[in-house]
Amino acid sequence: MVNELIGKVAIVTGGASGIGAGIVEKFVAEGARVVIADIERDRGEDFAATIGADVTFRSVDVSDPAQVGALVSSAIETFGRLDVMVNNAGISSKMHRSFLDDDLADFQRVMAVNVLGVMAGTRDAARQMATSGGGSIINMSSIGGIQAGGGVMAYRASKAAVIMFTKSSAIELAHFDVRVNAIAPGSIPTPILASSTSGKTREELERFEQKLRAQMRADRPLQREGTPEDVAEAALYLAGDRSRYVTGTVMRVDGGTAAGKVVRRRSEEKN
Repeated sequence: MVNELIGKVAIVTGGASGIGAGIVEKFVAEGARVVIADIERDRGEDFAATIGADVTFRSVDVSDPAQVGALVSSAIETFGRLDVMVNNAGISSKMHRSFLDDDLADFQRVMAVNVLGVMAGTRDAARQMATSGGGSIINMSSIGGIQAGGGVMAYRASKAAVIMFTKSSAIELAHFDVRVNAIAPGSIPTPILASSTSGKTREELERFEQKLRAQMRADRPLQREGTPEDVAEAALYLAGDRSRYVTGTVMRVDGGTAAGKVVRRRSEEKN
């Protein structure tokens, strides 16, 4: 199908890079007009300029509900409506070898961006959609919110919270024909990994990331790296009319990671 989002207006938070940028590009290619929201003004303005008249940029810190409310209002003022809200902006907590080493200094900020930002975006978008015939809200969780593990505890907790909030708000907002779903990406190369590590040089970070991603690829059923476009395809489905009977779901885009580790045949182990 082509032009699936003709006539629709979307907001994508964290839309200046990574998964958010991939979603913006996909939505515009399918006919949507998009408000790119991001805390990084220069990057966001430059990115918007490369796309053209179908997008506009707004500098927003989603941890501030007042700014989120102003973002939604600006989308209505600019494009006259709001059909799709993608609450994608997110940050990671610092990675620690052991939870016993975690001082929890970044807990409040992680929760404010990853949870409060999603809740405010859902609420304010739904207020508009409830009066205009409904819409689609897409919240970005993570495989880290589904599958237990260590290293970035505040991040995992925040993404698990997004899943439960998504399901709960889907139940309440269904009355207004507002659908709320979540996407849980796994192992998508984005700048967020670098933000979870500290005290490493660029070379050390690159070696660490390469080693980590190689190990993750070996463990997952689909042994390739995921891309922002893979996530954007899922977002396109949830944003458009093909998913009109889908709400309260969590779509994993993880190459099968959450399904379980690869079971190797004996012949493969010998090789």
